[in-house]
Formats: sequence, C-alpha cells, structure tokens
Amino acid sequence: MTTFDDRERAEEARFAHDAEMLFRIQARRNKLLGHWAAQRMALDAAETESYARAVVQAEFEEAGDEEVIRKVLGDLLMAGLDVTEAEVRKALEDKSVEARRQLMGDA
Repeated sequence: MTTFDDRERAEEARFAHDAEMLFRIQARRNKLLGHWAAQRMALDAAETESYARAVVQAEFEEAGDEEVIRKVLGDLLMAGLDVTEAEVRKALEDKSVEARRQLMGDA
C-alpha cells in the first residue's frame, strides 16, 4: 500500500462524509422549516409532525430548494396567510444555519 493510495482513500472517505452531512443538514433544515410553517398555520402537534415530514419529502420529489419553497409558500397561502416568497426563503436560510449548528453539535 502506497502513501498515494492512503491519501486517495482518505479523500474518498472525506467526500462521502461531507455528502452525508450535507444530506442530513438539508433534511433537518426542511424539517425545521416545516415546523416554522406549521406554527404559522396553527397546526396541532400531530399535524405539525406530519407536515414537517411532508416538507422533507418534497425535496425528494424534485431535488433542490425550489420545490420545498414552492410547497411551503403554497401551503401558507392556501391557509390564508399573508406571506411572501422572500419570507419563506429567509426562513429557509435561517433554518439552514440552525440545522447546521444542531448537527455540528451532535458530531
């Protein structure tokens, strides 16, 4: 085994770890965003958990933030709340920071 092979394996392991952490951060962020939106819609505890799972699932239906934003914004508007896309994007950013802090504290 050469030093080059060891370095290559270490890089691959780091890449896999980074990809897993990004996935976990995004899932946690989406769950937190779901809780934020559920609170604004005045959902009860069971509905809140169900809604948060639905927000997490939204990213799996179409990868990326846009589907999550579209879902949450649409649901808030359907609930009769006066909310803008900018507010949802800001909440998504805030929840991203919060999720990163939570998971880095767990690591």
